[in-house]
Amino acid sequence: MKTHHLVGDIRPQEFRHRIETPTLRGVNVQRLFGSQRALKTVEDFTEFEQRAAYFDGDQCMAAKKGVNVLERGTQVHFMAEFLALLDFPPAPKLNIYGELDSTKADASELRGESLFNGKARCVACHTAPYYTDNSMHNLQAERFYKLELVNGMMMAHDGAIKTFPLRGIKDSPPYLHDGRCFTLEDTVEYFNLIQQLHLTPPEKQDLVAFLRAL
Repeated sequence: MKTHHLVGDIRPQEFRHRIETPTLRGVNVQRLFGSQRALKTVEDFTEFEQRAAYFDGDQCMAAKKGVNVLERGTQVHFMAEFLALLDFPPAPKLNIYGELDSTKADASELRGESLFNGKARCVACHTAPYYTDNSMHNLQAERFYKLELVNGMMMAHDGAIKTFPLRGIKDSPPYLHDGRCFTLEDTVEYFNLIQQLHLTPPEKQDLVAFLRAL
């Protein structure tokens, strides 16, 4: 089950982005954390979330509610050690390099891998074996819409967003940093439009088949 919340450190309210609660599977390979992707270790993220995020960054509110500051050398460290154990789910069709094993994958998955590494240009940001570059990229999605309020949220510029790992992606809908895409099919179509790839319907199906094998 996935949940969403509002970024606590952005004002005014209409510009507060909804952000997705990402899966913690494979979090040990990630290098950027937090809604602004400014935290560089799991330890920093754990401590920040406990100290500030739950209280919307309001120290007075935290004091009234009884904030319990974690001790860095033991509690924070132990939580980070636990998170490092949360590996990606099994992907039996991948080889030791994180690529498809041609003896196990079907034709659609193999075509999808070729598209992923070629025409669709996914590999530019999502490199094997974990299918992330641990960086941030600006998709400039605002090219395709105007600044307006939709369902209580402002359709504003997203700026640079984190490259999430695609390993195990089939198990963690919805997708993108704010859950705007409900399915992998939606996600492929979103990037098809944003990147202006002109993928055909069969190509989109093959790309989804490959993503489901990761």
